[in-house]
Amino acid sequence: MKLYYSPGACSLSPHIILQEAGLPHELVLASTKTHKLRDGTDFYTINPLGYVPVLELDDGRRLTEGVAIVQYLADQVPDKQLAPANGSFERYVLQSRLNFISTELHKNFGPLFKPGSAEQARQDAVAALQNRFQFVDNVLATQPYFCGESFGVADAYLFTVTSWTVPVKFDIGAYPHLQAHRDRVAARPAVQAALKAEGLLK
Repeated sequence: MKLYYSPGACSLSPHIILQEAGLPHELVLASTKTHKLRDGTDFYTINPLGYVPVLELDDGRRLTEGVAIVQYLADQVPDKQLAPANGSFERYVLQSRLNFISTELHKNFGPLFKPGSAEQARQDAVAALQNRFQFVDNVLATQPYFCGESFGVADAYLFTVTSWTVPVKFDIGAYPHLQAHRDRVAARPAVQAALKAEGLLK
């Protein structure tokens, strides 16, 4: 398998799951600025939308969207218990959590990363994130991981998005359970390996 990624972007989430799953894979750097691969290939020929992640299987099929990719990867190694079984109620809880991270957290970082964002848009994004992070903190006050007692794909995505608070200078000190979650996930060997592979950790 190949994972098209950009360091620290949302592609970090499936990269972590690849490491957790122990699945053989190749990393292919795709610049989010030039939309070119290192060999000059136009990334739009890989993903017409021009963004990461993209998972390319050995038979050439490609899957986009991180929430789909992480579930696909988890289902390849059911013994690792990175996602509940398909069809179970717990699987739908996982999907609700993944959708929440995608729509309520991930998307609200957009104005904070975009240099030309209007000040009102930035303030609205910060207010939305404060509200959503409080919800996450409340969940994590009752359990160590976002879907329960064990690490899973939602935690990889939550960790990835939470890590973006550093470059945009968003203080999460008011959310101690979220901070503890980030630290707990960061300490996992698979997460350390993914961060090192992406040049984010020495």
